[in-house]
Amino acid sequence: MQVKHLDHLNLSVANFEETAGWYQRMFGFEVVERGIQDGEPWGVIRGGDAMLCIYQRPNWKRYDKDELGEAGQHRIAHFAFRITDRAAWEAVLKRENPKLYYGGINEYPHSTSWYVRDPNGYSIEVALWNNDSPSFQHVLAEA
Repeated sequence: MQVKHLDHLNLSVANFEETAGWYQRMFGFEVVERGIQDGEPWGVIRGGDAMLCIYQRPNWKRYDKDELGEAGQHRIAHFAFRITDRAAWEAVLKRENPKLYYGGINEYPHSTSWYVRDPNGYSIEVALWNNDSPSFQHVLAEA
């Protein structure tokens, strides 16, 4: 068995409608399924093959630290969306004017990335690979 790709991420959010709207404006996501659980809205939002399952939890605290969290706790440092059209992404940045983290535009050997945060504090890397082809041509250090 081999994993084909990540199916979805499941995220708690402070406000379902605000979050769904932000992902729609920033990345073109659309709500494809919705419901109520424990008296709060939830839904699946989809952009291309990427899906997020979001559950409204207004009483949960927003995590907004740049460090890796409190001692002894793991968390998602960030997740990433791959894009293929730099001009379209730069138009979104101009229109929405989000705060960019880690110095703005990050040029790597085989890609370019921007880091933004959604309304809940989740860090998102927007990755543009050279020739739309992830490349890992480097030597692994010996243990």
